[in-house]
Amino acid sequence: MDNNAPIVIIEDDQDDQEILSDIFKKLDYKNEIVFFADGNDALDYLNKTDIAPFLILSDINMPKINGFELREKIQTNELLSIKCIPYLFFTTAANKKSVVDAYAMSVQGFFVKPHSFDKLEDTIRKIMEYWKECIAPNEYADDES
Repeated sequence: MDNNAPIVIIEDDQDDQEILSDIFKKLDYKNEIVFFADGNDALDYLNKTDIAPFLILSDINMPKINGFELREKIQTNELLSIKCIPYLFFTTAANKKSVVDAYAMSVQGFFVKPHSFDKLEDTIRKIMEYWKECIAPNEYADDES
């Protein structure tokens, strides 16, 4: 996992995109932030780039395909699944069914967007620091045991 690789954010709300962009700038992470308003565009990007993004933050309720459908398409795509891209849901609301369904699809996190800028900034910082410390299987050469 390249700690400085792009972060893919799938978020259809323009205001939320701007707020997240401001937070990432304020926190001064070197990762490029790549926004998509819908899952199909994100999927096209993931399929066309050789770069494995650092992580994916995905809303659930989006036009065209929702976050669950996108997660399934990534998980069942052989070329994308071996990239071991952390996939986190980042949404405005949660219920038991959506959380259970998300973890059944092996998402690596489920977060409800805080309503205040400071709490959102704190959540993003925690997510980034956690994933910058993690090691992924794709960090090892094929011939290592």
